[in-house]
Amino acid sequence: MDKKDFELLLTLYNEGTITKTAQKLYMTQPAVTYRIIQLEQKFNIKIIIRGNKGVIFTPEGEFLVERSRVMLKELNNIQDSLQNMSGMIQGKIKLGVSNIFAFYKLPRMLEGFLTKYPNVEIELTTGWSSDNLKLFHSEDIHIAVVRGEHNWQGENIVLDNESICIASKNEISLDDLPHLNFISYQTDLQLKNTFENWWKDTFTVPPKISMHVDRMETSKELVKRGLGFSIFPSICLQESDALKTIDLETNGKPLSRTTSLLFRNEHRELKVLNAFIQFVRDYYNIS
Repeated sequence: MDKKDFELLLTLYNEGTITKTAQKLYMTQPAVTYRIIQLEQKFNIKIIIRGNKGVIFTPEGEFLVERSRVMLKELNNIQDSLQNMSGMIQGKIKLGVSNIFAFYKLPRMLEGFLTKYPNVEIELTTGWSSDNLKLFHSEDIHIAVVRGEHNWQGENIVLDNESICIASKNEISLDDLPHLNFISYQTDLQLKNTFENWWKDTFTVPPKISMHVDRMETSKELVKRGLGFSIFPSICLQESDALKTIDLETNGKPLSRTTSLLFRNEHRELKVLNAFIQFVRDYYNIS
């Protein structure tokens, strides 16, 4: 077995179907099936059983998946160490970044970093902070950029701490909110709970939800058209949005949301990761 086999087994296990695996690995479905059959013949075992909804891994297949995960990490560690021996800043950085940071902040920062270090490859995953934390804890990524509270006790850098606010097209007062259309959107559980707790502490009636959308950006565009109000972390509000905002407080303290960069101290030994961490510090003027 080689690196491609490890990646094939892990992808098939995660995706659950040969069709999705072939698409993700840019292979044909017959090629995926043929390689699985070859591995089954090589070890004289059954790796998968095909079902109506996808594939089911046998105990032997589960064992191979787990060993593939270990071997792939070891191969990546070897590659990182070899590239670190060179005097040049090069290699791959695996980043897991929250959706909102990736949308509003990451592109400019990555552009600056890759301009300075053109021989570095970025492998980027975006998603909910909770999902990126899982990837970070399982060491599937080198660095995580997460929003809100986290359970990582190791090295971390607070990049920003922005306010949470009510936004609307026209001037409104907090007393008006229960009577106005509220545009809600799908977000992570922490931000959702922060708003719900603030609302319960402030009002005795629930918000008048007129629309529920899947993305923060969609909600903001609807607010800009005067179709209702919503709540946003200020990271997503630009001067060009021309929205009226009210910073929220609870018990006299401002409601805020942090953005943190998480990493392992031992990764500072890798030149490419150390260069990225230092670049981010300089970018945010953090000593």
